[in-house]
Amino acid sequence: MEENIESLPSAAAGLAVSGASAAASFLAGLVPGIDTISRATSPGLPCANGQEDDSKRYRPRTFSYFRLLPFDVEDQAQRDEALRGILKHLYIAIMAEDFSPGALHWTRELQGWLNLKFEMTRDLRAKLAKLYFHLALAPGLDPNTADRFSRMVITLTRKKHYLKPVEDLTFDWRPLWKEIKSMVLPSEVPTHQGSRRKSSKFLMKLCLHANSYFDPKERGPLLEEILPYFSTSAMSNAYVVAGALNMLIPTGPGPADDPYSQPSEYLPTFFHLWCLMTRSKSFDICLIDIFSRMARDYMTCPDVPFSEYGIFTREQSDLIFTAILRLTEIPVGQANSPYSSLDYAAGLGIYLEKDKKKYPVPYMIARWIAHSLSPLCLEQENSIMSNLEGLMESIDTFFHPSNQGSWTNFLAQLTFFLTDIFVSRWNREQSGELSVPPERRINEALKKRFVLSLKEVTFMGLFAKSSKVVNYYYSTLQGLAYLEPDLILPGALQRFYPSLQGLVEVHRTTSSLCGLQMIANIMSKHKGYRCHITALLALALPGIDANDLGKTQFTLNFIQSVAYSIPFVPLVNEKGGVHDTSLAMNWVQGEMERMESEGQDVKINYKEELSDEDEANVLRSSTAGLGEFVLALLGKVFALLENLPDASHLRTGSPEDNVINTLPAALTPLFATLSPELFDMALEKLSSFVSSHVVHQARDAMAWICNALCKAHPEKTLKRFIPMLIVNIRNEIDDNGAASDRSSGTEVLPRDRALVWHVSMLSMCVVHVGAEVLKYKEELFGIAEYMQEKCRGLPTIHISNYIHHLLLNLTHTYPVDNALYEPDVIKRGLDIDDWGRPTKPNDLTIKWHRPSQEEIVFAVELFESQAKSASRRLEQLMSSDPPVSRKGKNKEWSDELSRSLTALRLIISGISTLFDPGWASEQTKGQQNGGDDETMMDEEDDDPLAEVADDEELKRQIHYPAGYLLNPQDPIYRRIHGIREDIGELLSRTHAFLNANQEDDVACFTSLYATYRTWITDVGIERSAHPLERLMRLYKADISAFKISGLRKVYPRPLLIKRADAYQLQRVKYNSAYRKKSDLDKRLLLDLAKSCTSSYADVRRVAQGAQDSSLKVLIGGRPLVIPVIMARLRKALDENDHDRIKGAMYTLLFTTLLKTLMRDWRFAPDLMRMYIESAGVDKTSIQSLGSTALYPLLDFGKPFERMIIYDTDIVNSIRPDEDCSEMIQRRHEFIVDRRAKVEAKKAALGLELTEKAKTSHWKIANRCAIFALNLTLRFNTLVTPEFIDLVVNGTNDPHPGLRANYLAAFSAIFTATDMRAIYGHSYRNFLIEDDRLDENKMQVSVPTDDPNLTENFLAQFEKYDGVKYFIDCDHPGWLVWGKSFKALSANPKPFLAYDEVENAVREHIGKIVTKDWFKKCFDYLKQEPRDAASDRFRMANLVLLMNLFDLMHYGKTVATFDDIVDLVKDVYGDGSDKHQHRATAEILGSLLSGSSGEPREFRDRVWNFAAPLMLKIIADDLTPDNLNYWMTCLHVIVDGKDPRRSRELTEALSSFRLDMNSNAAFKESSKVQLVEFIINDAGWHFRHEKPILEDFLKHLDHPYKSVRESIGRVIATIYRTRYHESFRNVPELLEKNKEASSIGIRAYSPSEDFSKTIRDVFDRIEKWRHERAPGQQTPSSYTSGSKTVLIWLDSMLSSQECIQLIPFFPDPFIDQLLHMMDVKEDPELMKFAYHVYRHLPNIPFRSGEDEAFIAALIRVGKTAMSWHQRLRALVNMQVVYFRRLFLTQDKQRHMLFDAVGDMLSDPQLEVRDCASATLAGMIRCSPANIRNPIIIQLKERFEKQLKLNPMPKRRAHVPGTETPIDTQKQIVRRHAAVLGLGALIEAFPYATPPPKWMPEVLAHLASRAASDPGVVGKATKTILAEFKKTRQDSWSVDSKYFTSEQLEDLEGVLWKSYFA
Repeated sequence: MEENIESLPSAAAGLAVSGASAAASFLAGLVPGIDTISRATSPGLPCANGQEDDSKRYRPRTFSYFRLLPFDVEDQAQRDEALRGILKHLYIAIMAEDFSPGALHWTRELQGWLNLKFEMTRDLRAKLAKLYFHLALAPGLDPNTADRFSRMVITLTRKKHYLKPVEDLTFDWRPLWKEIKSMVLPSEVPTHQGSRRKSSKFLMKLCLHANSYFDPKERGPLLEEILPYFSTSAMSNAYVVAGALNMLIPTGPGPADDPYSQPSEYLPTFFHLWCLMTRSKSFDICLIDIFSRMARDYMTCPDVPFSEYGIFTREQSDLIFTAILRLTEIPVGQANSPYSSLDYAAGLGIYLEKDKKKYPVPYMIARWIAHSLSPLCLEQENSIMSNLEGLMESIDTFFHPSNQGSWTNFLAQLTFFLTDIFVSRWNREQSGELSVPPERRINEALKKRFVLSLKEVTFMGLFAKSSKVVNYYYSTLQGLAYLEPDLILPGALQRFYPSLQGLVEVHRTTSSLCGLQMIANIMSKHKGYRCHITALLALALPGIDANDLGKTQFTLNFIQSVAYSIPFVPLVNEKGGVHDTSLAMNWVQGEMERMESEGQDVKINYKEELSDEDEANVLRSSTAGLGEFVLALLGKVFALLENLPDASHLRTGSPEDNVINTLPAALTPLFATLSPELFDMALEKLSSFVSSHVVHQARDAMAWICNALCKAHPEKTLKRFIPMLIVNIRNEIDDNGAASDRSSGTEVLPRDRALVWHVSMLSMCVVHVGAEVLKYKEELFGIAEYMQEKCRGLPTIHISNYIHHLLLNLTHTYPVDNALYEPDVIKRGLDIDDWGRPTKPNDLTIKWHRPSQEEIVFAVELFESQAKSASRRLEQLMSSDPPVSRKGKNKEWSDELSRSLTALRLIISGISTLFDPGWASEQTKGQQNGGDDETMMDEEDDDPLAEVADDEELKRQIHYPAGYLLNPQDPIYRRIHGIREDIGELLSRTHAFLNANQEDDVACFTSLYATYRTWITDVGIERSAHPLERLMRLYKADISAFKISGLRKVYPRPLLIKRADAYQLQRVKYNSAYRKKSDLDKRLLLDLAKSCTSSYADVRRVAQGAQDSSLKVLIGGRPLVIPVIMARLRKALDENDHDRIKGAMYTLLFTTLLKTLMRDWRFAPDLMRMYIESAGVDKTSIQSLGSTALYPLLDFGKPFERMIIYDTDIVNSIRPDEDCSEMIQRRHEFIVDRRAKVEAKKAALGLELTEKAKTSHWKIANRCAIFALNLTLRFNTLVTPEFIDLVVNGTNDPHPGLRANYLAAFSAIFTATDMRAIYGHSYRNFLIEDDRLDENKMQVSVPTDDPNLTENFLAQFEKYDGVKYFIDCDHPGWLVWGKSFKALSANPKPFLAYDEVENAVREHIGKIVTKDWFKKCFDYLKQEPRDAASDRFRMANLVLLMNLFDLMHYGKTVATFDDIVDLVKDVYGDGSDKHQHRATAEILGSLLSGSSGEPREFRDRVWNFAAPLMLKIIADDLTPDNLNYWMTCLHVIVDGKDPRRSRELTEALSSFRLDMNSNAAFKESSKVQLVEFIINDAGWHFRHEKPILEDFLKHLDHPYKSVRESIGRVIATIYRTRYHESFRNVPELLEKNKEASSIGIRAYSPSEDFSKTIRDVFDRIEKWRHERAPGQQTPSSYTSGSKTVLIWLDSMLSSQECIQLIPFFPDPFIDQLLHMMDVKEDPELMKFAYHVYRHLPNIPFRSGEDEAFIAALIRVGKTAMSWHQRLRALVNMQVVYFRRLFLTQDKQRHMLFDAVGDMLSDPQLEVRDCASATLAGMIRCSPANIRNPIIIQLKERFEKQLKLNPMPKRRAHVPGTETPIDTQKQIVRRHAAVLGLGALIEAFPYATPPPKWMPEVLAHLASRAASDPGVVGKATKTILAEFKKTRQDSWSVDSKYFTSEQLEDLEGVLWKSYFA
């Protein structure tokens, strides 16, 4: 239980803001799984603590659960005994192969044992974790069982303070890798293993948890195993390797002697892999994830060098920060995304990607940064810390609320996780839980710098618009304030005070209230700040306002948070001269003024400013106003309640509902912490309000408030309330005639409202107040009797509710202790030191309420009298002469009946804790632990067909004391159980009566079944109210404002008490989870079962719900009700009664019964028969029910587990001492016998369905076919001849849906036959993947000593003759050679290893498959499909035909190859119709791809016919209609196969040359596309590229667009697939990368040939450019050639090898692209050239490689003739500056700034404007240390320029006096200066307050340039107006930073436009 609480990371909890608030529910889903990572940090030193056994945990428990319970519990020996029992049974179950339900049941018992906070030794825990890890991956195990086992691994290893990696436990990564490999690299594992694959979700989950327990020593072997699979030639391999490394690589430090223990050994290689896959987002995420886990795990390891960059180097850190900047996806200028669509090529690698919701990327980034920080950062100028500051400063404008976008959530999470992880690390370093070498531990200075780096962005984010985002910032604020109160609290208060005074817009007020809620607790602990609390409370009060419920709720949350932190006790000291609040008021007023005048940078240091005495006096003075506050608060609350809308119209989750829920949550701690005097005041005020007002719509809310008051001080309150309420109730009944007649409907009559009000108050005053009610026993009992006797109508429900509450109060165990301090603290008197002081869990004592004998007697009397009167009423209503006519109008009779039933339901659940779960099954507590083990399984187990479907069906063996109150010998015990039995009997009679007389009375049935449910489920615990879940929900919401990462339960005392209460409830719940059923239970269950098929939908629904709840509690209830419902369904189907069919189908197929039905073969066959029959019922709703049910039924009839292979040595690690072999033997025989009998039933049903399918309607036949396959296809026997007949003939059925099903079944038969043959007819071989019989597979070992290894390897692919073996996979040797690789023989032998069973099947199929059969089949293939979506090349047909042709080659079919040849020609006909093409492509595809692995003679025979036919079609008959079919066909034949296999096609297609004379553009381009396919599919194995390349490069200026596009793509493909690295082995790869640099070798350096080609191509383009006449409208060689080259560049630049082109960016790319953009006559060329040009700055240059590029951009910007080119140079300058913020050298940075500054004076206006925007952008995204000097420099430069270039005067025009040219230049220079100053202002659109230099610049512009005529004046006005517009919200604050002269200057310019 605690497990779940703790596992919610403080993040989520910290945000859950309040119980009712939307934030809570939002958060529940926010960070569900983070914990799996956030706690996985190395454990600290074991704490020496006497009571805790050190062999169990490394960190003692914070909370002593057992000590705090109100009853005695078992001792350690009993717990260990129970554990031994569980493990013994677990061992027996595993050894007997009884996994489900046996082993699962005992796993659940073990889980229960752990959940109760019991501890086992570390050694045993490690053994169990190993055992479950092994079993979860055991071959042959059912996936559901495996999933449960893997969850157990996670439970056992989740917390590191139980097991340390390596020391206590290591897992082996190999079995997991084997499973992962078969999922993502299917070509690497034996064939036909797909059917027993684990799901990717299962493997990911197991991997992520086991990962930290893989041995770091295994890093070397793991890299040697995984890296050889890397290749970018087949892209998905790269993703698979990256994903697998992320899943499997141990990131912790290894032993010092291990060669791979130092990160510097292998990190360069990881950076090299990163470099091989640029432009991919998932690669960025994957590597950052690995690096961040390494940073966390190595931080504590003293043997690894640690610098200011953590374990990384500067180059590495800069690269990672650059990637972080990319990941934020913040937009820059006109740049497109830094990522390309590369990730779509991830293929199967997608299975290894982490779920972004559970593992947010910002979390990984934050983890990397927070664990790389250390005090070393403070000594160096550049470090991780300075990079973090730089990052935050450069993107700070994106945190502003007005600047929202896709990045908002990312940045919010990033700040939150940074703070959270840092706080956690700080706390755990302080407590010694994290043992970090001293020089790496966070010190005060580092902490301060960290907080300062996040301070500003947090304050901006606090006021964000979206509630989801703002929640992150609240928690960040809390974390930062906890770290550095003096840095954060002044700024927070400075912002919050004005918001609370209502000076700003509303959402800032709500943000302030939430912010205060999160920091109230921290403020209450710190000197000086705590003096503000009472002032803040007073300011928050107006927030309670019925017109703004959201704000009301946040105000209440804030008050709650304060009430949990400080005692509401006036501490005025008469002697000390502090009498009233004046001192505090004056002080706070002074502080507020100080904050206002100093503004946002206010600095406050109370530690030094205030002496302790002064502070104490101010604080005492401030408490004098608490009494007024409480009264004012109650006044506000009453006003709120009077204005609430009527509760009956509210939906749950509405704002009103939330406020009503928040009121008691806030007032409970408040009332509990009031001083006695204040409490009396509150009591007085509340009681007089209750007695004098009746606010009907606020009844519940008011009752909750009364309850909060009663719980705080039962004695005082009850004394006041009970007599008053009882008098009022009697008055209402006697004097006002309230509730005197029977009323129907749901509205309370005005006459009755006062009565209902008082009853509601009374019922909430008597719950959870303990034994205090005994004093009023007579009165309470009397009024109950009196009301029951006198009242009628609706108020009776409220009366029952009162009794229910009174019973709960008397019989439950709960704490009656809400005080904020321990009793001894309160006794000595509270003082100011107690503010904000939490109670330590070890000092906690709790005052519990345990029912005394007296209370039990009272409860039983009450129960008895109420039960009797309710039963009497029921009997009367059902008698022949009822007091109310059953025929009467208004439904009075049914209202009365339902009210009596409700009364019964409420009193049963009220006294439920006194019922003994053991009574119901007629067992007394004597045999608590069950008899011998024979009775362990359920009684139904004697029938071997009854596989118990669910381990829940088994009885709980072990009970742990939970404080049950009664003794079975006690007469009271017998009495209450007797009454309960009577009620049960009565309910059953009522059911019969209603069915006979009132069948349509839905209301009565609803109440009846609600009472049924309660009667069955509420035994031992009030289960129907979900008490534990409710308590936990409230607890989690309440701790949110106090939870600080890395601290353990530093919560206010009332919350610790809640936690203890939850544990107490958990024990009670554990014991009453299941019980056996008595005869009466059975009767009631059968009643429910009958009603589940009622013909009234509403009755059915209620009955189904009640039945489902009841079955969860009663053991073995399901087999009892199933036959009843099945019989009903049978009858309904016979009578065609639609309603009942629906009811029965729903009950059987959509409730928990389905699981039992699927596995219990007494019922399964009948269910299946009826399910299939229901397909024929002609009603749409039933049809849709049937089709929805199909999915969960899909596995129906598949074989259960047959054999599970596991290592008995591992299981023996938990072997019990005594000998269990006999029991194991017995159980095993039973299981084997059961398997045999169930299989026999399945086979019989399979036959029956097969027969049925032959003659039925297609709807029914369809279902028969699906299930018959499941039932008949078995490994040992394959299938029956009847089924083969059905399927083979069915494949040519006229109905297309049926055809598809039969076709799938047909393929499945072939697969099963082959599988059985390849694994030597042995199921065991199949499970252990032993396919030795496949003689054509071979392992080729790699001769690593051969220096020309790779050349020789590639040379093989050039020749087609003399081939020994084919290499189908792409990865061997691409990045690095492994030890060997898989290959297939080039002269395969025929496969003949079939035995009789397999041959019988093959021959039977062969007899049916004749030429006619094929003719029919082919005719259907070329039929026009029904919908356009299925008009594609269909793989299902291909697979089946491949199998059939295989059968034909071996001569088993009647049809021969020659028959097929004839038929194919018929099918193709004249090739005019696209459907003929589709069919032919499918047939030829299956012929060619199926035979490529067959013996030579078969292959050649097929290829000699099919390949020429296919090539002829490709040469002559392709059309746009059919091209897709043939492309897919070609892809199927060549993809993922050795190009030499399809020699005929490869040779023919690679010999293709462009025909420049042809005018058939489509033919040419489609052939080029096919060539692209051949090259792409063969990858780097394609070695005939030279002639193709030459031919294509020759004809770059091809006249046809489609051909040009294809040529461009082919050239890019050829160059992409030429690259490979081929290191000789993994150690060499690691070594070479390490030598190269800390970031590895630079990948993709261009070769000589490539560079030469690029130069040649661009020289030709340049030549063509000069040949083209300017203004030419028609295409020319220049425009055509350019477009081809652009396609080629676009393709290369948007894929991983883009960095190969970097050397060519500066020259020739930039100039040539700019020239292309100037061809106005060809807009397509302009657009595409611009698109490619925008790629350039997004390419990840290596450090230093960008110099030439930047220089070229600057050259163009300053010197290009065309202004368009200068403008476009600017576009890329800003992008390259931002993307490379962390990598650009200072020199380049200054060059860029200078260049942009100079371009402000460009003669062209557009360029000047763009330069200004670019300059603003560059300043905005520079870190402060770069930004500030540049601003000063630029400000001086432009102010000077403005001065030196005055506006020329306009004179009368005297000829020859002045040349206008100079005037123009002067204006341009003046404009430049204005734009430059404007850029400085625009760079900080949101900075509040404005930077120091800004007012001066604004005033300067306003006074000097605003009045200039023309462009200069206009620009100035625009700048000033824009400034004013963005500042409207914050102007009141900003204006204070201007002098009055400056303001006047500004207003002088702005007033016209501003007020107009």
